[in-house]
Amino acid sequence: MRQSVFPTGLFALLILLAACQMEAPPQATDEGGEQAAAADLDNLVSESLIPPERLEIYAPVKLTGDLGALSAEQRHMLKLLIEASRIMDDLFWRQAYGDRDALLAGIADPALRRFADINYGPWDRLDGDLPFLPGYGPKPPGANFYPPDMTPEEFDAWDEPAKTGLYSLVRRDDEGRLHLQPYHIAYQAELNRAAELLRRAADLAVDADFAEYLRLRATALVTDDYQPSDMAWMEVKNNPIELVIGPIETYEDQLFGYRAAYEAYVLIKDQAWSERLARFARYLPGLQRSLPVADAYRAESPGSSADLNAYDVIFYAGHSNAGSKTIAINLPNDEEVQLQKGTRRLQLKNAMRAKFDKIMLPIAGQLIAAEQQANVTFEAFFQNTMFHEVAHGLGIKNTIDGSGTVREALREQASALEEGKADILGLYMIEQLRALGEALEGGEMDNDVTFLAGIFRSVRFGASSAHGMANMVRFNYFKEQGAFSRDSESGRYRVEPEAFRRATASLAGLILTLQGNGDYDGVRRLFAEKGVIDAELQADLDRLAAAAIPVDVVFEQGEEVLGL
Repeated sequence: MRQSVFPTGLFALLILLAACQMEAPPQATDEGGEQAAAADLDNLVSESLIPPERLEIYAPVKLTGDLGALSAEQRHMLKLLIEASRIMDDLFWRQAYGDRDALLAGIADPALRRFADINYGPWDRLDGDLPFLPGYGPKPPGANFYPPDMTPEEFDAWDEPAKTGLYSLVRRDDEGRLHLQPYHIAYQAELNRAAELLRRAADLAVDADFAEYLRLRATALVTDDYQPSDMAWMEVKNNPIELVIGPIETYEDQLFGYRAAYEAYVLIKDQAWSERLARFARYLPGLQRSLPVADAYRAESPGSSADLNAYDVIFYAGHSNAGSKTIAINLPNDEEVQLQKGTRRLQLKNAMRAKFDKIMLPIAGQLIAAEQQANVTFEAFFQNTMFHEVAHGLGIKNTIDGSGTVREALREQASALEEGKADILGLYMIEQLRALGEALEGGEMDNDVTFLAGIFRSVRFGASSAHGMANMVRFNYFKEQGAFSRDSESGRYRVEPEAFRRATASLAGLILTLQGNGDYDGVRRLFAEKGVIDAELQADLDRLAAAAIPVDVVFEQGEEVLGL
């Protein structure tokens, strides 16, 4: 199995250089700058650049939830929300690749076609975005957000104040000059349809706060003004149905990390599990003050109305469904909303359970020392994931010199470093809660050993994934700090508790300092030095592949699966 070992920033640079040195791949672009399919429909693609077993790295999972308590109106609402979500899916295809139907129609082999559908294009998202279909070159790091012939230098020299905006495409005019095309103009017809579906769903909503959110989100889709709906979403507390929809995360823009990609989740609230989580919210201000870093890097005060809830997700679309699947959500990303109102943390319990059963437990059986395998538990996996999302809302959002946001300062490096912060800081906060006497299920060793097993799970996502890159860095940092040991005879890993906790605190402090300083070069050095997979780790990951342990899951979902 091929593994990319490039840090995110260098990865983008090397792709650009490679693209300049190779013959241009047979990918035309349409008038909107989107890639057309390379396949000649008279000569269907039946071969791939990867072995057949690679096509089976996703374990199928049916997405279901308990709809028994929902009224007929609420069930109809779900159908409307899923229909709107499918529009987000189509828009993400256009942002990530181009013409979905033409690409898939040109692939003869069903397994290969399915793999392209999972990856939203001809590039393997869990193997460094390497092409798996013949005739394709490297994936453009800017996807379809930018003209394919635009260089970073041209963009930097462009005198356009709004060029770093989240909700616009960069295109060329008839004279070849760069200009911005707002999403609500580029995708006007599709967004109008989605907005109308949300308004119809709002008319069916019993909960007034949820209805208000849906109407404001509909307006946001057709105006690109998302802050009012983000503020309204923070007030949705009691509705049994939940929807996350719109252009949200910037991971798909590996050139600069500026542009947001369309996605959606439709969810059913798990009331019992949500009540178990509610008590943690009161600790957040104290956890912010206890961060293992100098005062200047923890001076911000996130909003105190943040909440923690558990859900069963019943539909994924767009970016959230591409490659590795999200198992928890921390939103909104808007720094102003976070500082005023905090964030909402949504734990996707059924998706989390699927990954634990199908991936985490088999990984532990292969790579964790026999005497510590019992410490890999779903409760610890749930806690680690939950506090990962809590950690996104803590720390620092603006550089300490007042020059701007951390995201702006770190550009394409920001996402991978933020994921690294959330992982390590989440574990640190669990340690702090236990020290405060909070009765968490299981013991501290459960969290630590499950965390180590989770590194092996996520590092398989590859360098093109922010989560995969974050785990590469953490694995190598922990290895240097003696946080775990490896038995050379069995190839199994054992947590060394005291060193593990020291490494947790020191890495958290390092990342927060890099973020607060807006230290772009320092982050690049960290990724260059530690964002790699050495031969020993690669051999261990190959053992997982040989054992046919899935890398991630793929969902069977929709109205038929739900019985709607």
